[in-house]
Amino acid sequence: MPSASLSLGDIALLRLRNQGLIGRGLATAAEVVGWLGAVQSQDYAGAKWGVGQRMRKATDADVEQAFTAGDILRTHVLRPTWHFVLPRDIRWLLGLTAPRVIAAMAYYDRKLGLDAPSFARGHAALERALAGGKHLTRTELAAALEAAGLEASGQRLAHLLMRAELDALICSAPRRGKQFTYALLEERAAAAPQKTRDEALAELTRRYFTSHGPALAQDCAWWSGLTLGDVKRGLSLSAGALSKIVVDERDYWYAGELTLPRRTGPLVHLLPNYDEHLIAYKERSAAFDRERIPKLGSRELPLANHLIVLDGRIAGGWRREGTRPDAPLELSPIVRLSTVEKKALQAAQERLRAFLEPD
Repeated sequence: MPSASLSLGDIALLRLRNQGLIGRGLATAAEVVGWLGAVQSQDYAGAKWGVGQRMRKATDADVEQAFTAGDILRTHVLRPTWHFVLPRDIRWLLGLTAPRVIAAMAYYDRKLGLDAPSFARGHAALERALAGGKHLTRTELAAALEAAGLEASGQRLAHLLMRAELDALICSAPRRGKQFTYALLEERAAAAPQKTRDEALAELTRRYFTSHGPALAQDCAWWSGLTLGDVKRGLSLSAGALSKIVVDERDYWYAGELTLPRRTGPLVHLLPNYDEHLIAYKERSAAFDRERIPKLGSRELPLANHLIVLDGRIAGGWRREGTRPDAPLELSPIVRLSTVEKKALQAAQERLRAFLEPD
């Protein structure tokens, strides 16, 4: 097992390339989501920008249209939060990861008074309400659940809908204005070939380390919500497709070559909160340049913020001052930027504006 000459900064650069944040980019939102396997999307607007940055040329409307058309779906899968996934992947992903999520939510379900009969009654009510291609909002589904004799407000409603997603009954449908709607999964995604558990483990493991590598086994376990034993099983099933290299006495897995991307200048990205470049890893030391930022204190893991990333590493935060597409940006670097880095930051701002405000 070779010891690498790679640094943590090199790993950050390789991840930029493998995630599609640098290079030629992918053509469609569906290609991006399929390449990454799943894209965390509880902040819907931020997730659209995360997908758009990995496309060759995209606008917010392009990604919205992919969602409207059902080219990408949004559901609870992997860790108990929303992700974009492909219709052809949604069932086998849920089959693999939903049992872990359901087990993790069991304590909270009990506190809310939700049990197996409650969920069965809720599923039946949702199926009746959505049958025939209907797309209904949370408020409308809450009314259907209440009519079936189920209290469906606050967290109870959230848990009833989440369980229906995890049980592959419902998923996202087109938005109605700014409101999200739900549809029956069988009416939104065509049936796809079944995968055995080992086939699903191998597929998920290969896809994660191909698109997110170099990464640690525990990173994949964190991202997927599976156990470390599951990931190790997936790695053994992927023998020949993935390689391992040691950096700082840790085993990093990857696919393809370790050739560093060519650069003609600094690489600056304005990443949205929960972007896959950061949220997909449990061990995040590669995201910090300790020479430029020796200590961050409470800012060590600002994953809920929009982030300025320089050469794949956190260099500050940003936010829009309002919700309009033309709202000005407030930038908060935490490193001293050179003149050429400031120009690269300006170019990143222009890419975001072009995404939000196409000509």
